[in-house]
Amino acid sequence: MEEDFLKKKLILIDGNSIAYRAFFALPLLNNDKGVHTNAVYGFTMMLMKILEEEKPTHALVAFDAGKTTFRHKTFSEYKGGRQKTPPELSEQFPYIRELLKSYGIHHYELENYEADDIIGTLSLQGEKDGFEVVVISGDKDLTQLSSDNTTVYITRKGITDMESYTPSHIQEKYGLTPERIIDMKGLMGDSSDNIPGVPGVGEKTAIKLLKEFDSLENLVQSIDKVSGKKLKEKLEEFKDQALMSKELATIFREAPLTITLDDTEFPGMQIEKLKEIFKELGFNSLLEKLGEAPEKEELVLEAIEFKTVENITDTIFSDRNIMYVEVLEDNYHYAPILGISLLNEKGAYYLPIEQALKSPAFKVWAEDEKKEKIVYDAKRSEVSLRHQDIHLKGITFDILIAAYLADPSATIEDVASVAKKYGYTNLQSDEAFYGKGAKRKVPEQDLLADHLVRKAFALQAVLEEMEDELRKNDQEALFYDLEMPLSLVLADMESTGVKVDVARLKAMGEELSERLKEIEVRIYELAGETFNINSPKQLGVILFEKLGLPVVKKTKTGYSTSADVLEQLASSHEVIREILEYRQLGKLQSTYIEGLQKVVHNGRIHTRFNQVLTQTGRLSSIDPNLQNIPIRLEEGRKIRQAFVPTEENWVIFAADYSQIELRVLAHIANDEKLIEAFREDHDIHTETAMSVFHVEADEVTSNMRRHAKAVNFGIVYGISDYGLSQSLHITRKEAAKFIERYLESYPGVKNYMEEIVADAKQKGYVSTLLHRRRYLADITSRNFNLRSFAERTAMNTPIQGSAADIIKKAMIDMAKRLEEEGLKAKLLLQVHDELIFEAPKEEIEKLKEIVPDVMEHAVELSVPLKVDYSYGPTWYDAK
Repeated sequence: MEEDFLKKKLILIDGNSIAYRAFFALPLLNNDKGVHTNAVYGFTMMLMKILEEEKPTHALVAFDAGKTTFRHKTFSEYKGGRQKTPPELSEQFPYIRELLKSYGIHHYELENYEADDIIGTLSLQGEKDGFEVVVISGDKDLTQLSSDNTTVYITRKGITDMESYTPSHIQEKYGLTPERIIDMKGLMGDSSDNIPGVPGVGEKTAIKLLKEFDSLENLVQSIDKVSGKKLKEKLEEFKDQALMSKELATIFREAPLTITLDDTEFPGMQIEKLKEIFKELGFNSLLEKLGEAPEKEELVLEAIEFKTVENITDTIFSDRNIMYVEVLEDNYHYAPILGISLLNEKGAYYLPIEQALKSPAFKVWAEDEKKEKIVYDAKRSEVSLRHQDIHLKGITFDILIAAYLADPSATIEDVASVAKKYGYTNLQSDEAFYGKGAKRKVPEQDLLADHLVRKAFALQAVLEEMEDELRKNDQEALFYDLEMPLSLVLADMESTGVKVDVARLKAMGEELSERLKEIEVRIYELAGETFNINSPKQLGVILFEKLGLPVVKKTKTGYSTSADVLEQLASSHEVIREILEYRQLGKLQSTYIEGLQKVVHNGRIHTRFNQVLTQTGRLSSIDPNLQNIPIRLEEGRKIRQAFVPTEENWVIFAADYSQIELRVLAHIANDEKLIEAFREDHDIHTETAMSVFHVEADEVTSNMRRHAKAVNFGIVYGISDYGLSQSLHITRKEAAKFIERYLESYPGVKNYMEEIVADAKQKGYVSTLLHRRRYLADITSRNFNLRSFAERTAMNTPIQGSAADIIKKAMIDMAKRLEEEGLKAKLLLQVHDELIFEAPKEEIEKLKEIVPDVMEHAVELSVPLKVDYSYGPTWYDAK
């Protein structure tokens, strides 16, 4: 009995604190439903680590019950000034609670009390009952609970790296006992909780005073013995405030809990429930940790018999074929083709790549437009074969694109992931077949042939159901007339690539290096010493200790020197602007100047356009991302000088849609005011400012227009009051009022928003003008935060998605028009709402005529589409 008694261990977790830490420590992650998951993921990682290391017998997660606690009676401004919880975090709390249920961990909250008080009360009860107690939080206030039987872990870097606070550690770190933490807080205050403390007294001064006087009460009784006139005066003036601050910081350890220690017993993880929630959240790596092995079932696909063809003749080809081209690497521009499988009414075949490339019969068949080919990833197949001087033609169906249109939120990793959706679970994934990371390798030919032919059979198995789905969803035109032709236009663009002046890039790098050295010297002069500018710790010491700048925010490792903090301090000292510029130029140097040089092949860059990634239908660019070159900074814009035409006497021609999302909004919402503004070619941001601020055009200030522009585009992108407040640096209340006034000004937009949400609740999805769908599983959720996120998505997806459809249509029409006109001009890039061409100078007049004509008539709306164009010797000059 004695041994069992000693083994009891109670884990108490500060739920709100850990969730906040996880949210801000990790980038915003989304699952396939578009729900943010970064806080849940971080919370899960912390739980896994704690449960594995501590092996508790009892566990509980405490949450704050609401904004008001008994402390507000003492000080009404307690925790005042805190920003409202971002909706991107709020929507994750229900998942965290579900997660805890799956882990078998109880959670609890108590009206009028904080999580700290619940933890303080239970930790005290646990100590009395002989438990070893472990407290987990991101808030150092809880270190006051540390004792011989209670260890307090505070998150440090990220979410799983924690600092252990025992009485001896606290003594070593502060020279104080745990019970004096509250005295220290009383003196120095706590900006995060709006505990005032004594103005001007920081941690060092507070510790020094407590070492001398032991407690705050002793200090208050002996202020006349304090050395330093100013400090003595401050203490005398604010002694009552200090005592109140200590009271606010003191954790109440006799909260009237309705649970007992028995209720915290930890029965262990419920593995099956955990698997369910991990699958829902898209935590695939965590599923592996639970031992979720691939399903082992009997063969679902037909029995596979095939022939490896060493001597390829036209006898194996048919008029309608399923063809699979295997390229293992993501970046297929420079990766070898491993092999090709073929399936038709004559049989199933594996074509070794060496034999296929040598075979005249294969080339003739591949380039025959009349020979129908059903493939997986038409763009990859076409580009990889084109590198072998084979132009694949006659592609009539792309399984990858069809799977994407069926559910844009689904993760499509390979043929097996598509087949699994349609019930064919026996096909091995590429990761399982080839291995992962350093263990990845290509098996011998017999095994490879079997794997590729199985893929061809899987494509055949899902084809009919996919065709039915496209028909049922009214997406045949979207598939056959837009996405399929686009894949081949993109293949042309990718294969062509963009010529890069490497010498110019290197020269830019040298120029930037000189600039950085000059800025570095100025920073050292202004700081009065040399230091590592890239070290936040060293920079913090210079700014906030040596130069005495006001501390805006602290992190777990010291002073925050993040960009938003430095922006706030920009007017405080000349060195701040220099540091901000140093950082910006440093990123340009490493990420773009040096990064782009690494991906130049034979003088060109071949970016890849991902056609099946975003849920709105937007194209993205990778390896490298040419859509993301920072052009707000002039030095960033100048990087475009290195992108040049292929030939002498050619130019770069750029054409972009003007405010296409707002024009789509006007059309979809059928808002008379917006429609009139665009038809009359008014400045829409000035027009919005006039409506929202109730002023005439000549009274609209630049600031009014800036605010109007932010809310215009904010509406398009489903911005919340939180998001708008962040972008305009105003309060959430002001942002909410601004959005409200906007919707009053544009009643058609307001009606659209209400109707699209109602429609989405009835159907479960929203559609673009060309019938692209986005499914919204949480649109009818009982949880407010999940439902709100889905509603915002319902409002903005038809706008963004329709804009994406329009520019895709323009790309297809433009490729056709260039061919019809017999022009040498080539479409090189798509960057957001812009198309980039290269062309001989003598074709420019023709391009000025046909490019706007094609782009402005890609889709007919109730408002005119407007295209601006420019051209010059480099991409930079075409602005």
